[in-house]
Amino acid sequence: MLRIAVLGVGRIGRMHAENIAAHPRAALAGVFDTYAPAAKEVSEKLGVPNFESVDAVLASGDVDAVLIATSTATHADLIEKAVAAGKPILCEKPIDLSLARVNACATKIAGTPLPIMLGFVRRFDTGHAAVRRAIEDGTIGDLHQVVITSRDPGMAPAAYIEVSGGIFRDMTIHDFDMARFILGEEVTEVSATGSRLVDPALMAKCDDYDTVTVVLTTASGKQAIINNSRRAVYGYDQRVEALGSAGMAVSDNRRLNHLRLSTEAFTDQAAPLMNFFIDRYADAFAAEIGAFVDAVEQGKTPPVTFEDGRQALILADAALRSVREGRVVKTSEVA
Repeated sequence: MLRIAVLGVGRIGRMHAENIAAHPRAALAGVFDTYAPAAKEVSEKLGVPNFESVDAVLASGDVDAVLIATSTATHADLIEKAVAAGKPILCEKPIDLSLARVNACATKIAGTPLPIMLGFVRRFDTGHAAVRRAIEDGTIGDLHQVVITSRDPGMAPAAYIEVSGGIFRDMTIHDFDMARFILGEEVTEVSATGSRLVDPALMAKCDDYDTVTVVLTTASGKQAIINNSRRAVYGYDQRVEALGSAGMAVSDNRRLNHLRLSTEAFTDQAAPLMNFFIDRYADAFAAEIGAFVDAVEQGKTPPVTFEDGRQALILADAALRSVREGRVVKTSEVA
């Protein structure tokens, strides 16, 4: 059993703690959060130690690895501390909002044999992964174009938006990673457009956007088109489409159930979409823990690496520059 401690037990950290506790090959070694009531509640509910500090977690002989789900600004520091303590790491995205800080972290931990895995959970969705397999096994021929739709059911609280780092580093970064995952090639050019349509006042205050479209192009000419919105009134919209020379592969939305109802008044009425990311990607989050356990136990490279996190942030920075400067940005300008 791989004993994993969770640092940060907000909404996503709590979910991770419960998944670790339920996993057949992992054990929840304890939790820590700077907000003591949250840590106390989770530790009591799951019957695990409530550590008094990060240092106590990293010094514990009862902790084999750590899952970092703290605020983004702490991720790079905690990765460096965990590496120094010899603990394998699964860290939520992004590594940091600053590419310079991520690069500095990469330099500091260079050469470590420890598995360091980034939490781009959508790679573990069975539908999205099947799209990639349809490309790899040649089912849809030579890949030409990828279309990724990712729309939230509603705006996050203003307090969160204000410290999120902006839509490209906070929301679209998942889609940048998915685009790299599906394309199988590095992106060389980024063109993006952004609008303030959902909450113009908040977006102006934050110098951010709530509606964006990004076109990514590889050296061979393959394209990925990403469209995001902070508010889709019909639910959490998550779709991936890959067009190839011999066909198309689509990973569609998930619904609360598979019923389609038709009457004299309507045709094919369907259940609502699953509500937001913890529900939509529940199976993927569980599979992510399994992949991390495999990487640690087998001493192999994790399926989502630190470098994957760095590359996604490069695309986020390039997209933001593209919007602000109104031009196509080469990734080499940002990296």
